[in-house]
Amino acid sequence: MSTEDIVVSSSTICANCGKDGANNICNKCKQVKYCNAVCKKVHKKKHKKDCEKYQRRAAKLHEGDLFKQPPPAEDCSICFIRIPSLPSGSKYMGCCGKTVCSGCIKAPVYDNQGNKVEYEKCPFCRTPTPTSEEEMIEREKKRMEAGDPIAIYNVGVYYFYGQYGFPQDMDKALELCHRAAELGYAAAYIGIGEAYESGRGVEVDMKKARYYCELGAIAGDVLARHMLGMEEKKARNMDRALKHFMISVRDGESESLDAIKLMYEDGNATKDDFTKALRLYQEYLGEIKSRQRDEAAAADEENRYY
Repeated sequence: MSTEDIVVSSSTICANCGKDGANNICNKCKQVKYCNAVCKKVHKKKHKKDCEKYQRRAAKLHEGDLFKQPPPAEDCSICFIRIPSLPSGSKYMGCCGKTVCSGCIKAPVYDNQGNKVEYEKCPFCRTPTPTSEEEMIEREKKRMEAGDPIAIYNVGVYYFYGQYGFPQDMDKALELCHRAAELGYAAAYIGIGEAYESGRGVEVDMKKARYYCELGAIAGDVLARHMLGMEEKKARNMDRALKHFMISVRDGESESLDAIKLMYEDGNATKDDFTKALRLYQEYLGEIKSRQRDEAAAADEENRYY
């Protein structure tokens, strides 16, 4: 049987002996399985050419995905205007799992007589604001049980640092980060990458750290994208750096705009490149600006959204 004929996602056939029940996967190409380490070693030489082909194919597909503009961030659950990429521009609501922009959170609320009232409830589901950390954690646990990727990631962070009564458990933290990432939460990839970079809970592996940063960028994390651009710039790979910065500028990363400006001043980007970056950033601002968000930002710097 050729490795071309094996579909690993569902197959449990050993690539060496043909027996069913294999679960020892090739660490390099991730495309074939073996009964055990012995079968893997015996088949290594025969599998080498196919393994390299699978890796080249995966690298090509990954490279193609890496420089695609990801879909825009979700809209605010209340005003239906695009959520800003700046974290202070929105808030995750642990009661209902919705993400609400700072403008809708801080918008004044009036009673039926037109009097302004204090608003101590979720602006989306009207659940009262939690009065203690314990209540906040209980809500996140419920969201986690419901398969909410942001809640899963948040609990992973609590395990990572040993916060809010959770024991410090790196294995559990990484397990939850992986689960959140698989469910579509792009920022979780950054957490996994940082673990491999720092060696917290895993052995230091800069290749894996880079890989997870790339997965985060592909999934739409603006910080991950900017970080990749800075790495490429540091390595003097200016064309690749510019590509990353252009993508993150379109998604609202002002520091990437500053980086392109410096590249232009240093002769590593053209005037047309910088003009395009300015246009892309203005397009982003046009998609996120609103009167309510401006008022919230003017009232408190913590509500700044760009």
